[in-house]
Amino acid sequence: MRFLPTDEQSDFARTLRSLLGSAQVPATVRAWADGDAGPGRALWSRIAGTGLFALAVPEAHEGVGLLPLELSLGFVELGRAGVAGPVVESAAASVLLSELADEAPAKRFLPGLARGETSATLTLPGGSPYALDADAATYCFTVSPSGELRLTGDAGGASGTSGAGAAGEPVRSTDPARRLSLPPAGGELLAAGPEVVRAAEVAGRWARLLTAAQCLGVGEALLERTVQYAKQRTQFGAPIGSFQAVKHRLADTLLGIEFARPLVWAAALSPAPGEVAAAKLSAGEASYRAAMTALQLHGAVGYTEELDLSLWLRKARPLRDAWGTPSACRAEVLRSVTPPRR
Repeated sequence: MRFLPTDEQSDFARTLRSLLGSAQVPATVRAWADGDAGPGRALWSRIAGTGLFALAVPEAHEGVGLLPLELSLGFVELGRAGVAGPVVESAAASVLLSELADEAPAKRFLPGLARGETSATLTLPGGSPYALDADAATYCFTVSPSGELRLTGDAGGASGTSGAGAAGEPVRSTDPARRLSLPPAGGELLAAGPEVVRAAEVAGRWARLLTAAQCLGVGEALLERTVQYAKQRTQFGAPIGSFQAVKHRLADTLLGIEFARPLVWAAALSPAPGEVAAAKLSAGEASYRAAMTALQLHGAVGYTEELDLSLWLRKARPLRDAWGTPSACRAEVLRSVTPPRR
């Protein structure tokens, strides 16, 4: 079995990597963390030009279909570049709206999300109560445990320049570029009933899968930068990368990332709850270990905010826990392999 992306999929990933490589992403991330979403929105529009966000929208609503594998390849590149913003949440919101029986919300919101003209964040039952970047997203969607889908924030226009206007004061996060806040109560009721609960479950799996893909990209970026630094930094007259203990640490980090990669692709091909949870668990832990390796081998310079490395270091743990903590993912994997009691 050839378990690799096709040439067309690889070309798409390379195109996105090239775009992000020339986009000065670290500067946009720092601006985002400071509350200036302008550069981030400009980058969002350029990313949308590749068709990335359309991969989570059906053709009937100006998308190219729900394509989790291609979308996952793209989100690995977003993680490698360290892109800030509710990219996972926008894609998950698109899936949520696509899965509803009532097409009115989909017709209203999906074309703008597919074109990248608007962005979205959301909260789902069983997930975090905090919405990511609700102060910068165009829309904020909330699904209650009882199955009510509400629009709790609306920027009042397609450009999204004023933010969702739904959020309270953002809470502190390990990653300053992840701005978390509680969405307000109430809001416009868009749909209700069991279909919303089912759609939320599907959207939650997509969010977990795409977060796993982001983790994979973050781990790759951290390892690449650490290898480069290990070749340059010297001790006792030799590069630290030539020391056996350092080689072993880097090799272990690489193994963790490469072990997680096929799990992410498998989950994208067959997004069953257990498969997605296994991918998220493996990719999240691999990314976090890559961060610990990078911090240890960089030494004191790794703690400095001026170094771009810090942008990825600060993402590793929040992404590991977002849309499914390691314990939650382990529990899901266990449920998937445990036969039901008779």
